[in-house]
Amino acid sequence: MTVESKLLRLHVNGAPIDVAAPAHWTLLEVLRYRLLLTGSKQGCDKGDCGACTVLMDGRARLSCITLAADAVGHRVTTIEGLVTSAGLDKLQQTFDEAGALQCGFCQPGMIVAARACLDRKPEATRAEIKEALASNLCRCTGYTKIFEAVEQAVRAGKAAHIGGPAAMAPTASATGVAR
Repeated sequence: MTVESKLLRLHVNGAPIDVAAPAHWTLLEVLRYRLLLTGSKQGCDKGDCGACTVLMDGRARLSCITLAADAVGHRVTTIEGLVTSAGLDKLQQTFDEAGALQCGFCQPGMIVAARACLDRKPEATRAEIKEALASNLCRCTGYTKIFEAVEQAVRAGKAAHIGGPAAMAPTASATGVAR
């Protein structure tokens, strides 16, 4: 039995992308397996771990429980899209500076969820940061360094996003092959 693909026009990391994918595929599957954007991790596949978090119109969204077709007409930003020609997003820098990076599996989702939080509330408190990251699980830490990294960004005035989507966003053909 052949699964029929549907052509989707997505807007990912600042670029319009035409991609063909089966109608039942999630946004995570399209990002990872058609567009080769592997920063969003495939963890639980049921919305429990947050490793797949992306921004959709600036809000944190679990891509493993979002149909790719539901992303049509919305701006999607992945962890790759936070990097610009000017360099890393300031929040990514504070994760590095604070030693908040462990195995790296949950970090893209953590950083993206934290970015959504700070874009809405640049002066977020620890309680607001904890709430924003509550859907993201980390098995390596007790979250202390992660919370400290986000707080460091707030204190240093680095909560502001330094750029838009990556200048080097992938483009894809109608077959879904990234170019």
